[in-house]
Amino acid sequence: MIGLKYSMSLPMAAGALLVGIPYSISLVAQWMYGWPNKPGYKKYIEALKPRRIYCLTRAVLEMLKYFQYGKLYFQWKSWYKNVENHKHYEKGITFGRRSNKLDLYYSPTVGQPGRGPVPVVVFIYGGAWGSGERSIYCLLAMQMAKELSATVICPDYCTYPKGNVLCMVQDIADCLIWARDSGHKFNFDKDNIVLIGHSAGAHLAALTVLFMVEGRDELFIEAKKQTEITMAIRGVTGLSGVYNIVDHYEHEQMRAVEYVSTMHKAMNGVENFPYYSPTHLLKKFSEAQLKRVPPFCLLHGTTDIIVPVESSQRFSELLTSLSIKVSLYLMPKMDHTEIVTDLMATDRHFYKTVYSCIKQEYSKFIGQVCDC
Repeated sequence: MIGLKYSMSLPMAAGALLVGIPYSISLVAQWMYGWPNKPGYKKYIEALKPRRIYCLTRAVLEMLKYFQYGKLYFQWKSWYKNVENHKHYEKGITFGRRSNKLDLYYSPTVGQPGRGPVPVVVFIYGGAWGSGERSIYCLLAMQMAKELSATVICPDYCTYPKGNVLCMVQDIADCLIWARDSGHKFNFDKDNIVLIGHSAGAHLAALTVLFMVEGRDELFIEAKKQTEITMAIRGVTGLSGVYNIVDHYEHEQMRAVEYVSTMHKAMNGVENFPYYSPTHLLKKFSEAQLKRVPPFCLLHGTTDIIVPVESSQRFSELLTSLSIKVSLYLMPKMDHTEIVTDLMATDRHFYKTVYSCIKQEYSKFIGQVCDC
């Protein structure tokens, strides 16, 4: 009798675990980040649907793979705190209307005899419009300065809930104004600017440029200055970027993360998705505005499940149809995180692969011969 009870308890315990763990994980995630946008008790009914539980639990568990970047975490933490490394960069420079901070990384050619001002790269990090900070990308910015022989600027910007997407675009625009005003002081070419962004950062880089091409009043920057900045931007490189918010929301719904995601909150609701989508903006541009859009370089990993590769493919097709110069690189066996973390150290698996593409397009942007 005891043996029978024991044999029955094992399946019951296993079943309880198989059901209890996913429900616990998904309910905690929704409790922390957001319940379904349904009235009253209906939000809990929606939250408890088996498909949502399964998909959301899977999305949460996928985040466990970030532990593999533990070594990189301690590397950048140590490097950023080491005062001896300050010779490579200027740390915590205040800029813009919200007094954000930026770090500026020197090109190794700065100060060399016979070398004039170098181009400047502005790197916009990602973080789903709700997280991120410039210190995390210190190793990336240092390597990028070496690989591209450029001054690299990595600014912070206000993320949700401190600000919405418009505030983020304003902050990036303020950084570009600072770059235009500070070229002589730091010996970089204020008329040779390249934007590089990852994920949400790629979206914000593209959106900022398009807002300035259009001369948006919401930026609170005089039209003449916006025109000067757009003329100085030689190109935009997007790494695993989101370019159509409407499409990406559908992808979030498939993964059951649309309510825990920061995206719809940062956009002030789904009704604003077209307004903040580079794809939708470009379709409304006049012929004269399209001619002022700088060339794009799009890189995307084929195994990216956070932002599907179709995001860059469709954006590339649109740019081509509008006669805007674009280069598309699909990176086999590369996921959403590797395309940026592997730029941080030379021993990373995809370091040379990604940099070779970036350098080739960068040389086109600034009109130099690629030596890679």
